[in-house]
Amino acid sequence: MDSLLVDRDIENYSLRIFSNFKVNKFSISDDESKSKFVPNNRYGLGLGFANKKIILDIAVNIKNPNKEKTSRFDLQATTILKDKNYVKIYTQVYKGFNAKNNFDEPTVFRDDIKSVSVGLNYMYMLDDIEFSYSLLKAGLANKNHENIFVTAGFGVFGSFDYFSAKPSILSEITNPFNEQADIKRYQGLSFGVMAGVISFFKLPENITATVNIMPGVGLADKKVTLQDGAYKPSNLMLYKLDFLIGLSYNLKRYYVSLSYNNGLYSTDLDYGNNYLLNLTKAKLAVGYKFGNRK
Repeated sequence: MDSLLVDRDIENYSLRIFSNFKVNKFSISDDESKSKFVPNNRYGLGLGFANKKIILDIAVNIKNPNKEKTSRFDLQATTILKDKNYVKIYTQVYKGFNAKNNFDEPTVFRDDIKSVSVGLNYMYMLDDIEFSYSLLKAGLANKNHENIFVTAGFGVFGSFDYFSAKPSILSEITNPFNEQADIKRYQGLSFGVMAGVISFFKLPENITATVNIMPGVGLADKKVTLQDGAYKPSNLMLYKLDFLIGLSYNLKRYYVSLSYNNGLYSTDLDYGNNYLLNLTKAKLAVGYKFGNRK
């Protein structure tokens, strides 16, 4: 076990500084109107280290003293196990959102709005994935000798999604929605199937790139609580789309990596109302690789 978990080669390690962008935002819409809820302090700065097996980054949120604070816990991780198994997990708890809309009501900050999102994505790839995300993002040599590598896969996903407000999500505005859109609490538990494509490209000038696209469809057990009652939407369908774009520029002692990941989850709440959850993560890292200078 020690030989599997501990990498003793100093050449495989690097120290990193990075800036990230993380956001959990959601919206309620009908054919004409849309109200969306966006958190503050979405940016962070941090330090980390990386080797061939793991990247560990710890960031501190940058808080604007002129804006209200969003309380948050945001954990996201992606890995590839035994060359064929793509796994992504996330847990996000946010409280405090800017309520925005497209019907001329002023934007207000609501510290009573809370959102919780927990999920797991798993895909079995048809071919061995011949590169590692740690290698791509840590500026280390990849074992893949081809300039282009593309493989497809299929799998499953599960998620739990929740938001609440006091007294309700639209209570502080004059809105054009029907009364079933003025939600006090929503919760949904979903399971589904997904498929996708993972790709890796070697570009000129020591640049490497990856592009992943993973759509999915599932069923969701949903409950909507209003101020004077509750109902379960009759339409159980939930649609999702995950995509990731990554670039890395690799020098002898330094590297720069940039990644952008987005997850979209859409479902029908009946009465002409739709719900969209948008999970976004972006990171820019600059790393210094250890080892001798030969």
